Amino acid sequence: MVKHVILWKLKEEVANKDEVKAAIKEGLEGLKGKIPGLTDIKVITEGLDSSNTDLMLDSSFESVDALKGYSVHPAHVEVADTKVRPFTSVRSCFDYEE
Repeated sequence: MVKHVILWKLKEEVANKDEVKAAIKEGLEGLKGKIPGLTDIKVITEGLDSSNTDLMLDSSFESVDALKGYSVHPAHVEVADTKVRPFTSVRSCFDYEE
């Protein structure tokens, strides 16, 4: 299994942060069952006060190839281009095999 974890910081100028986080969560979690090899996906929008990012993606894939396919899959690209990238300023990624 391959894990794909992303941490995002929203742009400072985003006024409706709760709405943006909810839309990112809905968009990304809606990909489950639509992308081959994606076995689990969840977005955490409410971190503890000690957090220094705004939201986290925690996703699992059958293989490295499945993760590569996800990154270019049209459904994922659409969510990333319309719900994530316009509103985020910092993206950190950590991928690993379990």
